[in-house]
Amino acid sequence: MKKQLTALILLILFFSQGHAQDSKLDHRKLKEASDKYKESSITHRRFKHIDIMPLVIKRRANKDFQVEELGKSVEGREIYQLAYGNGQKRVMLWSQMHGNESTATMSLMDIFNFLEGKNDGFDAIRKAIEDNLDLRFIPMVNPDGAEAFKRRNAYDIDLNRDAIHLTSPEARILKGARDNFEPEYGFNLHDQQIYYNAVNTAKPATISVLAPAFNFEKDINEVRERALKVIVGMNEVLQEIIPGQVGKYDDGFEPRAFGDNFQKWGTSTILIESGGYPGDPDKQYIRELNFIIILNALYEIATQQYGQYAVEDYFEIPDNDTKLVDLMLRNVTIKRDDLEYKVDLGIRRREVEADSAYYTESSILDLGDLSVYYGYEELDAEGYVMTEGKVWAPAMDMKLSQKEAIEMLKKGFLGVTYDFYPDKTHDLPINILLENDEYKSGHTVGSTANFFLEKNGEKHYAIVNGYLVDLRNPEVEGVRMRVY
Repeated sequence: MKKQLTALILLILFFSQGHAQDSKLDHRKLKEASDKYKESSITHRRFKHIDIMPLVIKRRANKDFQVEELGKSVEGREIYQLAYGNGQKRVMLWSQMHGNESTATMSLMDIFNFLEGKNDGFDAIRKAIEDNLDLRFIPMVNPDGAEAFKRRNAYDIDLNRDAIHLTSPEARILKGARDNFEPEYGFNLHDQQIYYNAVNTAKPATISVLAPAFNFEKDINEVRERALKVIVGMNEVLQEIIPGQVGKYDDGFEPRAFGDNFQKWGTSTILIESGGYPGDPDKQYIRELNFIIILNALYEIATQQYGQYAVEDYFEIPDNDTKLVDLMLRNVTIKRDDLEYKVDLGIRRREVEADSAYYTESSILDLGDLSVYYGYEELDAEGYVMTEGKVWAPAMDMKLSQKEAIEMLKKGFLGVTYDFYPDKTHDLPINILLENDEYKSGHTVGSTANFFLEKNGEKHYAIVNGYLVDLRNPEVEGVRMRVY
């Protein structure tokens, strides 16, 4: 009886271990891992090559990683590859091919920390990955673009349109890494503009995906089918965390792009694009989402769990659309000369690099019937009239505080002047102008968004360079303005 009981216990342990190996990961546990292993030295998305190099080089001291310099960028910055794992399935992940698309790079730094951990409740995940996968990470393909925080490289070439001609050294390095390794799976990691939404919804496409086509016919072979199924698994996880906030790119074949060609060359390629999420301008939450879905996908490749998914479910993921704006004003009344009319008004802001800082510039994207557009921030301005603001002409000799800037707005001033201002950018909700300059404003498409919304002769709202300020309850955060 004792022997039979022992055998039964061993049998139960055997099947429970096997089940644990094949069970799906709990995204809540992966969030715990993300919180625990987040790289604390990177807290914003505008980091540079010099900021991540110590995080790469230090892995040389860990026997589980192999660190190799693959070559140098146009301006001579090193491009490194990290190897991890002892398995048979070859997986390659590359990030920041576009220099200002850095979200996944942050996540890779967190994943490196995770892979180095032990005795923390996550060892089974690491073991599955280490034993079954042979990983190659290239965390920053375009370090020169990262230095200037711009999309293109120092030649001003879009590396993702250089997969065939290989004009750029960075493109040759990526192609060479692919040819030397011949990965079975590839993760092409990017950022997209924050104005993508899941089609016909107000929800941002916080994560967008694509299993790129390998020909103009958009055929599905075994290679592409694997990528489709891996994405379905990722989407399942995301729907539990950010339901409705996943979009899918059009799969038209782009013969110059690396993702499409990786697929064509036999690598099952998964594109992940990090979009927008309310209140997350530096994409720290989206960084966490990347950590979760990349780690989950690696685990499902390691355990072959992705094979359970249906290709048809990939095509059920909503398409991307571009119907989001930063600020949507509904039913605004505009009075111009003898005309009076009511419109919806959509405003977008764009970031502009300024030395080591950045500022935003706003513009009216469109006006009229914008019922098919959505705003990260929306205001029903029924009964409100758009009015112009004034500029405080006597030159100021001291910096304004936030409170003082709000008081100027309440008095009808959208701008103040200085003979000299020590900084090129500022965080005040008011336009700062050097003498003889003026802020831009208007009420037509393309105009900078600077005006008041007035009701019954009282100014209730100020729109300052596209930022909405409620003058009755002024709580303003995240303003990034230039000095004109």
